[in-house]
Amino acid sequence: MDELDTPILDNHLHLDPVNGRGVEAAEAFADHGGTHLNVLNKPSWDLVEVATDEGIFRECFDLTVEVTEAASERLSGRAWPVLGVHPALISQLVDDGYTPAQARDIMQTGLDVATEYVAEGPALAIKSGRPHYEVDDAIWDASNEVMRYAFDVAAEVGCAVQLHTEGGEDFTEVAEWAEAEGLPRQQVVKHFSGGNVCGPIKSVIANTDDLRDAIETGDPFLMETDYIDDPDRPGAVLGPKTVPRRVRWLLDEGYDEAVRRAHVETPARVYGIDTTLA
Repeated sequence: MDELDTPILDNHLHLDPVNGRGVEAAEAFADHGGTHLNVLNKPSWDLVEVATDEGIFRECFDLTVEVTEAASERLSGRAWPVLGVHPALISQLVDDGYTPAQARDIMQTGLDVATEYVAEGPALAIKSGRPHYEVDDAIWDASNEVMRYAFDVAAEVGCAVQLHTEGGEDFTEVAEWAEAEGLPRQQVVKHFSGGNVCGPIKSVIANTDDLRDAIETGDPFLMETDYIDDPDRPGAVLGPKTVPRRVRWLLDEGYDEAVRRAHVETPARVYGIDTTLA
């Protein structure tokens, strides 16, 4: 397929080196014009086991770093690991007999390890959030404490935080929490956003309607597939070819400025990366 004269970043994609396609999915992205990837670690129980200590987090993160480095070799640009703790871990731990406070402490340990990977070089950013499903007040409060801790440690190392949260559009309070912990709101990214999310930077799921909404706001935004790399759910949430295809559509529709905003200007603003360089 002919190359497009623009960088193309998928801001949130999973590569599963244990059970999924792994590097093959990155090759499909590249074959359709994709140049850069932010690769999120899958939940620990999908790769290794339910994380209960530092060692399990490290094993999960190391697998993600290795597959990301291999994917990077297939791209004309590069891939970066984004490492952290899936917010659903708290439910896994509570179901296994831990209290919400104990689960919170385990998850904060995972965030400490993730920021170490940022400080020492292989990782670009960290991931945190809170459950996107109904939970009781104790789990909700503990989850918010984990998320605020993520903002705190990210501020210490100067990196962005990708958030996995419930749906909705108004996350102004979350952005304010980040600022209270010393992290600029421009380094808070709402993963799986619709086009009208406010507060953090929105990482818009690459559906045409959501992208049109994001463009109309004039706000900074990123694009993502949230590709899960699960052999039992091929193409979920969106396949790895989707972002390059949507970029072609945007350019055909005359949205050249929006493409530059999503794939050059916003990545530079959020992560301090230059996607115009290989």
